[in-house]
Amino acid sequence: MATEHRACQAIRPALWVAAIALLGGAAVQAHEIGTTRVSVTFGEAGAYHIAVFTDAAALVQKIAAASGATSPDGAGPAELQSLLESHDERFRQRFQIAFDAAKTHPEIEYSVKPGAGAASGAVAAIRLSGQISPGARRFTWSYGWTFASYSMTVRNGVSGSPSTQWLEGNQTSAPFSLASAQPLHRFTAWRYLVLGFTHIVPMGLDHMLFVLGIYLLSGRARSVLCQVSAFTVAHSITLGLSMYGLVAVSSTIVEPMIAISIAYVAIENIFLKELKPWRIALVFTFGLLHGMGFAGALKEIGLPRSEFLTALLSFNVGVEAGQLAVIATAFLLVGWYCANRAWYRSRIVVPASAMIAGTAVYWTVERLFA
Repeated sequence: MATEHRACQAIRPALWVAAIALLGGAAVQAHEIGTTRVSVTFGEAGAYHIAVFTDAAALVQKIAAASGATSPDGAGPAELQSLLESHDERFRQRFQIAFDAAKTHPEIEYSVKPGAGAASGAVAAIRLSGQISPGARRFTWSYGWTFASYSMTVRNGVSGSPSTQWLEGNQTSAPFSLASAQPLHRFTAWRYLVLGFTHIVPMGLDHMLFVLGIYLLSGRARSVLCQVSAFTVAHSITLGLSMYGLVAVSSTIVEPMIAISIAYVAIENIFLKELKPWRIALVFTFGLLHGMGFAGALKEIGLPRSEFLTALLSFNVGVEAGQLAVIATAFLLVGWYCANRAWYRSRIVVPASAMIAGTAVYWTVERLFA
């Protein structure tokens, strides 16, 4: 018994380090959404047109640093445009346009305009154009002059609906069909599955804490399974209804309510020792809210119309995989060995639930008055 107790005690510091790191980063976004956006159009007569909009000063600084030079401080739009034009060859080294994996060398036009407001920096509009390789069927893109997430919208100027894809800096896009301007089916499924997973781990700290709150009530498999099943069914319902336009609730209502749901579950963990019937009903209700939260994020990403159902189902599967990853991590850290110990509730469940509740209350206030 003494050996087992020492083993459990050894696990506790690792748990608290993880918890502090997790909660301490509550205000930090795991994936920064940057100022860059890309628009791609396949026009008539086999032409393509790509527009990159980004922070001009930041881009000039990156190009200058890559060239071993320094960029001037306080440069105006005209000077920034001149600097971009002078670094044309360097700029070309960190983006790639490919048709059926064959790279192409576009014409480039640089333009820099003042920002929309006094506090906004100058905006660079970089327009790339050229001819699509004869007989080509697929298009891919990568852009290495940003380290943050950015959106790329692809449309066929002749027919078809636009498709939006979110990319990380220097990430190569999924191949797009030139006929429909939509990602190819198998790439759509994988891309949205990954997006669903990363929306939970590591980007969805609020959803992660809710799932942890569900897990902490009881280490018994039946308790966790009942709650997770109710949550999964509920958020799948509202995710689907919201994406099909049958349910629409403002994020100013949904986001504070999600934070309240996290706080409630965590606080209830402090006073309950076992699963109660009303707990499952409440988790189901809260799952409906979280589903609308998932839908809000998915609408920002965008769904390809030709692959709408594939993308929606893949995203939902990715969300479930993320939830299971959170539960599995919690189980491996404490559940498998310490959940049946006499001190588990007083030293793990109650303090962890209190930390989750405190974080959720802070989020509630922040989301109500932000």
